[in-house]
Parts: sequence; C-alpha cells; structure tokens
Amino acid sequence: MNYEIAVYPKREKLMGLAGSQDTAPIVMLNLLKFHDVAQYKDGRAEKISGREAYMRYATEMEKIVAANGGRFLFFADLKDVVIGEVGDLWDEVGLVEYASAASFAALVTSPEVLALSNHREAGLAGQLLIRSTLAFEPK
Repeated sequence: MNYEIAVYPKREKLMGLAGSQDTAPIVMLNLLKFHDVAQYKDGRAEKISGREAYMRYATEMEKIVAANGGRFLFFADLKDVVIGEVGDLWDEVGLVEYASAASFAALVTSPEVLALSNHREAGLAGQLLIRSTLAFEPK
C-alpha cells in the first residue's frame, strides 16, 4: 500500500466533494502527525508544540463545525499498532461528522476556516483525511 501524507487536499478532490449530489452525512477519519515544534510561517517567536498549535485550530473548528450541522465525534492519542506494521505511527486520530460531502467542502473553504489555517498548518507535519459513509446501522 502506498500513501502520501499532506497538509491540504488537492483541488480536484475538493471540487469533487463540492459537486457531490449525495446528501448523506459523512464522517471524516483524520490521522494526524504533528511537528515537534510549531512552524508558523509568519516568523513569530512563540515556541509551542505542533500539537498545541493544531489544538488552537481544532478548538475553533469544533464550534464552526457544530454551527454548520456537524459534530466532533472522537479524538484520541494513538498508542501502538496491534495488527500490521508501520514505520512511524500517527500521533492522533479523529472522527468528525459533516452533513454531507458538499457541506464539508463549503465549510473547509470558507473564509472563517481559512482564517484559522495558520494554526493548522503550523502544527501539522502531515495528515491523512479519509471520507466515509455509513455502511450499516450497528445494533
């Protein structure tokens, strides 16, 4: 399996989500890898961890997601791999629900979210973001 970590989605991926006619809710699986020290591009002297910088983003993002019909479902530190092998374990996993693929695309490209992106970018060394939809209702 090959994978590429990134900080931002490719334009064509966002355009596909924005044009989606599927109105079902989606859940985004976030696999996050943080910088040891935040890397702000504005040259600020403040020395905080990448995790702290990302949490500045996430704290505000949770409010924005909720105001737009979504919700943060779960965030947790990753500890170890039980099945399989990876070279470098992700730092954190998160599940975030959005009303639809199109609403996700609109939200993450909104001026309100883009204004927070400096904290996200400073904190993240990389991310995998995987869209999922409900396959079955657990009993």
